[in-house]
This record gives sequence, structure tokens and C-alpha cells, in this order.
Amino acid sequence: MSYVRGLKCRECGQAYPEKGVHVCETCFGPLEVQYDYAAMRGKVTRESIAGGPRNLWRYRDLLPIHGEPKVGLHSGMTPLKRARNLERVLGVRELYIKDDSANYPTWSYKERVVSVAITKAIELGYDTVGCASTGNLANSVAAHAAEAGLRAFVMIPHDLEQGKVLGSLIFNPTMVRIKGNYDDVNRLCSEIADKYRWAIVNVNLRPFYTEGAKTFGFEIAEQMGWKLPKHTVCPTAGGTILPKIYKGYREFINLGLVEDNQPRIYSAQAAGCNPVVEAIRAGRDLIKPQKPKTIAKSIAIGNPADGFYVVQAVKESGGWGEDATDSEIVEAIKLLARTEGTWTEPAGGTTLAATIKLIESGRIPRDESICVCITGNGLKTVEVVVDQLALPESIAPSLDAFDALMADRGTAVAAVSAV
Repeated sequence: MSYVRGLKCRECGQAYPEKGVHVCETCFGPLEVQYDYAAMRGKVTRESIAGGPRNLWRYRDLLPIHGEPKVGLHSGMTPLKRARNLERVLGVRELYIKDDSANYPTWSYKERVVSVAITKAIELGYDTVGCASTGNLANSVAAHAAEAGLRAFVMIPHDLEQGKVLGSLIFNPTMVRIKGNYDDVNRLCSEIADKYRWAIVNVNLRPFYTEGAKTFGFEIAEQMGWKLPKHTVCPTAGGTILPKIYKGYREFINLGLVEDNQPRIYSAQAAGCNPVVEAIRAGRDLIKPQKPKTIAKSIAIGNPADGFYVVQAVKESGGWGEDATDSEIVEAIKLLARTEGTWTEPAGGTTLAATIKLIESGRIPRDESICVCITGNGLKTVEVVVDQLALPESIAPSLDAFDALMADRGTAVAAVSAV
């Protein structure tokens, strides 16, 4: 059954039916999905969730759909890895990597929000979907729309990484490259949604779309044995994922599925685009827009739509915000790869670099559980490391050549006799 009770303005409380609208007509505040939590108690249990499918729809009672899921049947339930090698390097007791770089089909956390948004778009009768994207969202919308048989329009900044451009084009959407940054693209998409009446997943379907991000937090709790990490560090772009992870934690607490250990959540941004972290440090709610200048293009949003709610979630939880320079981001990408065998895009490098700084500053204690959120795959952004990794020389196909190479490198080679 569905526990959805419509939409409600987060600011003035005005109620709305479920439809493709995201802004309150009275006060222009954002709309959010409302649920009947009282009806859930005793029905949404650890057992009912564990008995669900091995995908993000195991949490469908806490998601805003009424019928059967249409896409995302192989998305979600990504690895939660105990990062023991990284624990030793950083000198911490308990560190986890929640790894959505392995999220099917386009290898980012966006599968979660898109699965919910496109399922809802079909429920609401749309035949065309679209998005404003820094890359990962365009990939996911294009792939899921192809699976659902919907028309797709993906709008992107003109200078995205080639891997992300090709990662959308292969699914045959209509791609529109726009001369400008993400904020320019997003403004245009708002006008497109209004004129063409399409389902722009992160514009007019945003209340439903953002709910999919809760599944990231739900999975962390379930995979940790129905416990919450004490500290969760999350990248911030438009501000979708961090408040929804925190909301997911609070929903599990309120339903009695996990103990309330007062989890703290932290915002990670690139130093070249850090409007939310800057606001947190300044102790104010107002987000001052910025012009992005960073290699972390997937999180380079200078005027984040939900930035205010990121600040609120961080403050309420007792967390903090931290940023990382481009060089720190690259070093963190390389560190995660060589210690844990995970190649993340710059958003993940930003998150790990920020985590390291939060640990070193003492804001995150070394003896408490920490979860680092990895939201995208490094294979899409090879440009950021191509000049950092030296290509080895070629050798002749002979043992003598190999022995000479080992000798040049000062490596002792011992002959091993076959038994």
C-alpha cells in the first residue's frame, strides 16, 4: 500500500495534491512529499524491508509511488565497505565507504532519484522526461528513459567531461548543450518545464525526485546491521542528497528501526565552489551564489536549490562543512584507489579530502564510526588524473628485458623452482 498523503510547502504548510509542481503558489517555498507515519508504525519493519527486492524499491513504503516501480529494478543496494586499509592510513577506528560508483546502470547515486522520478512521471501521465545536469543525472535520465520507453531531453553545460557526454549520448536522448554553467542550464530548464509541460525530474518533479536520495541513507543503516554511523560525510551540489540522507536516518529512528545515536552529517564541497560550506562557516542560513571554478564539475553548482536545507540539516545534527582544493581532491582520489580499490570521480575525492580535514581538525573523533559517501565513478572523469599518472615504458617480450626492468627499479627477482 502507499502511505503518501500529497505534497506540502516546507515553509508555509500549504497542502497540494500529487502533481508536477515544486514551488508553493502562496509563498514560493519548496514542496515536499508528506507521508502517514502513524499508519506505517508496526507495518514498516526490519522484516518487511528485508523481505523486499534486492534493489532500492525494498524501501517503497517510504517512497512516493502508488503502483509498481517502472525502472530501477536493478539499482541500489550498492556496497558498504569497511575501509580497513584507509582506517590504518588515517588513524581512525571505524571507517566505511558507501560506494554508489557501483550503482547500475550508469554508476552514480543518481539512479536512486531518477528511478523514483521516472516512475512518478509515468504515474502522472508524462511521456517526456528531462533534466538539468552536470553529467551524472543526464546519464541516468537517458538510460532509465530508454528502458521506460519515454522521450528524453538532457540539458547540460557545454564543457562537461567527455565520459559524461558520451555516457548520455549512447542511450539516444535529445541532448542540448548550453553555453554557460549549471545554474544557467537550470534556469532555462525551469522555463522549459513551464512552457512544454515535460517532466523535468529535478525541476517540476523535484519533490518526488529528491525522496529517492533517502535510499542511500536507508541502505547505510541496514547494511551496518540496523545501526547508524555516528558521522556521515556527503558531497553537496544542488543540495539534494545530504538533507535526504538525514531525513532517511530520522525516519528510521522515528519508526523504531534503528537506535537514535544522534548521527551527525557533514557537507563536503570543492574550494572552487563552496557556497554551502561558506554559509556554514559564517553561521548564516543565506547562501551567497558563486561562479564555479573547480575540477569537481559534478558538484560545481554555485546557487544550490536546496542549499538552505543542507545548512539546516548540518546545524540540526551538530555537523559541519569542509572544502578541498583541486590538488587535495586529486590526492584523495588516488588515496582511495590505492588503499581500497575504488576509483571515484572528483565528487568522491572532495568528500574523502574533506573527511580527512574534519578528522585532522578534531571535528570528527578518530574513535567513532564514520561513513564517507562516494556518489560517482572515476571512469567518467579520466581527465582529472591523466596528467597525474605516468605511462610506463614498453619493453621487448623477453625475460631478459623484464629482468633488466626489475634491476633498473631496484627490485630483487628470485627464481622460483616448480615443485
